[in-house]
Amino acid sequence: MSQETSSNLRTTPLINIHKELGGKLVPFAGWQMPIQYQGVIPEHNCVRNGVGIFDVSHMGEIEIQGSSAKSLVQKLMTNDIDSMQDNQALYTLMCMEHGGVVDDLLVHRFSEDHYFLCVNAANTEKDFQWILKNAASFDATVRNTSHETSQLAIQGKHSEALLQKLCEGPLSKIRYYHFKKEKIHNFEGIIARTGYTGEDGFEVYVNENHAESLFRAILEAGKEFDLQPIGLGARDTLRMEMGYALYGNEISEDSKPLEAGLGWVIKLGKEEFIGQAELKNQKDAGNIRKLVGVRLLDRGVPRPHYRVLKNGTPVGELTSGTFSPSLNTGIGLCYVSPEYAEPGTKLEIEIRKLNVPAEVVKPPFLPTRVKKD
Repeated sequence: MSQETSSNLRTTPLINIHKELGGKLVPFAGWQMPIQYQGVIPEHNCVRNGVGIFDVSHMGEIEIQGSSAKSLVQKLMTNDIDSMQDNQALYTLMCMEHGGVVDDLLVHRFSEDHYFLCVNAANTEKDFQWILKNAASFDATVRNTSHETSQLAIQGKHSEALLQKLCEGPLSKIRYYHFKKEKIHNFEGIIARTGYTGEDGFEVYVNENHAESLFRAILEAGKEFDLQPIGLGARDTLRMEMGYALYGNEISEDSKPLEAGLGWVIKLGKEEFIGQAELKNQKDAGNIRKLVGVRLLDRGVPRPHYRVLKNGTPVGELTSGTFSPSLNTGIGLCYVSPEYAEPGTKLEIEIRKLNVPAEVVKPPFLPTRVKKD
């Protein structure tokens, strides 16, 4: 993490609430964000067993509108935009010509000429400039609406029942990876059945001026469900248990997304998109390494960049690592050559000069509980 001072950090409209609730604020992607409130483990368990609310207003939002919007989005994205219906969301990558990843993101389709992107906080300006650069020949308007948009994530098995108290329309009709423009606590917003936790839940987008009122209303409505605010620490342990890639860790401009197991969002047979030719070449050549999960078989907490060993010989390093509250053991993600990628393969993680035994696991580390059709 870069050395950032509080004076040059951006804050979300919920900064005062975080302070009221005792949030521990830390620098993250140029923002001052709550890493935890009560603690990572109780917050993690709150989402797994009940429901939690996250401030993810640091995430970026970009809108693309115009008669050529669909063609532009199709050119930019590796996934097939042509398959999308109105009010559907799609996970995808934007890649560079050499196949490296500009960002991983969510595309929301309002209509054939109107799309809404949710991008990673640290990449917002980079993504916006990348899209503008490639939009010159298209009849489309590109707007960075991040400064006027706040995003809340309500995640866990009680999320639908909780939010339904604040919404008129039936949330049960919003399918997984779909969304709806809906009034929530009398504010116009976008309610999407998406998330980064592996639990059923929603991501809610509202105008930044309404964020504080809405957050407080959700906290009040959530009392009967023992709703708790959740920091970025638990957000990371929750995504880790699902094996979800994190930009800057598992994927980057220098990584190969096929090695990261993201071939399912790269539709090489669709019409031309940026990076397509190189990604085809990479697929034909085969992967020289593969992203896998590792689970410790003894005590220890793995962290990013810890060395991964086979019989004492380095074979890779962790891209992500943490303690899993659900499994009560250390887990991590790392790239290894295919010979070490089979589930059950015994490896070691070097933690403070100790070689801690581990085994390869195919993510997710525990079953997802998202509400699929």
